[in-house]
Amino acid sequence: MSLRGLHRTSAVVLGAFAIMHLANHLMSLHSVETHIAFMEAARTIYRQPAIEFALFVSVIIQGVSGLRMVVRGWGTRQGAAAWVQAVSGAYLAGFLLIHVSAIVFGRVALHLDTNFYFAAAGFFVPPYELFFMPYYFLAVVALFTHVGCAAYWWQGERSPRLRRMSLSVMVTAGCIAGVAIVLSLAGHLQPMTVPASYLATFRR
Repeated sequence: MSLRGLHRTSAVVLGAFAIMHLANHLMSLHSVETHIAFMEAARTIYRQPAIEFALFVSVIIQGVSGLRMVVRGWGTRQGAAAWVQAVSGAYLAGFLLIHVSAIVFGRVALHLDTNFYFAAAGFFVPPYELFFMPYYFLAVVALFTHVGCAAYWWQGERSPRLRRMSLSVMVTAGCIAGVAIVLSLAGHLQPMTVPASYLATFRR
């Protein structure tokens, strides 16, 4: 299978998880308890050993192949959509590799439940919120944008105006979702107390 084929295959696997993961985060707009209840139910699926292994392998393939394609096409890429796709893909690749490494470290080395509080803790220990606010926001925007770029190319010979409009809709949706998730993680949308065991990871 070609590099692009591997990238697309891993994207399908991760895309299914990303939909569930985003839905999980958006549940926190109601309450942290709703988020965690949804997460516990979802974990019965994605923490099955075979599925979890497939997700980890897909993250590695997606990250490495994505960065490889960005570098390989650097001198030949033309048009705004192609560059938007490359930049959003590069950010996603970096985010995936860093984020999954942090999750594994949290579970294995710190013995923490990597739930909502694990993601939110950095927002409550200055100055780490200055990193985590753009880190999560840009990840959500990059995801929606990258999917929008895929849809842009998939539409082929359709009106250029409609193709650009569909991409713009995805970018806008990503911005809205990104702001909502960051505000939720920062505790601005619901009352929240992050347990001391999570805060301690930033105070060692």
